[in-house]
Amino acid sequence: MKERLQKLLSGRGVCSRRKAEELIQQGKVTVNGIVATLGESADPDVDTVLVDGAPLPTAAAPVYIMLHKPRGFVTTMSDEKGRRDVTQLVDCGTRVYPVGRLDMDSEGLIILTNDGALADRLMHPRAEVDKVYEVWVTGFAEGREKLLERQIELDGYLIRQPKARLLSVKGDQARLYVTIHEGRNRQVRRMCEAAGLTVTRLRRVGEGSLRLGDLPKGKWRHLTPEEVRSLEK
Repeated sequence: MKERLQKLLSGRGVCSRRKAEELIQQGKVTVNGIVATLGESADPDVDTVLVDGAPLPTAAAPVYIMLHKPRGFVTTMSDEKGRRDVTQLVDCGTRVYPVGRLDMDSEGLIILTNDGALADRLMHPRAEVDKVYEVWVTGFAEGREKLLERQIELDGYLIRQPKARLLSVKGDQARLYVTIHEGRNRQVRRMCEAAGLTVTRLRRVGEGSLRLGDLPKGKWRHLTPEEVRSLEK
């Protein structure tokens, strides 16, 4: 059965649908030896689809993983600087890719999957999946956590109202929980900067109904069927 190329690539675990569109626009996808165009469809049972000259992987069973990302790893699948990416930490027998971003200097919960449809739904702006961060800052003064609950504009976009909860204070250092509803580039760090705070450590501890819990840093586990169903909702 024919389906859009970006959906096909995503479903076979090659990359996200958005990245597939980029590959098509870059001329890296061919169908029966002809460079594909955006919006084109193909039937994997009939047509020969190549990505960078390589055939599509065979359809694999869906895999859903939670990783406790350490600092020093990027969440992009191809990094021009040659930095280590999170997939190097996961050996699950099939190719998976990260859902969303967590910058190199941050740590914590990241989902990896080969289910392109679910990944696209979770990353779509309409999903507005809550993300909870444990944040260590300096420059703190009484009441400053309230400044993190302002709706500020980032990249021309007015963010939904975040939530902030103060956990502990020592001098001008504080530890907080910050909940956001989007995933703008370095969003929490930029919110803190706008509030006069400097982030010294940032860890994502929750996404949607998922919680990092006591999963050790650098380790991963498969999501339970109940956790997958909660993400699908």
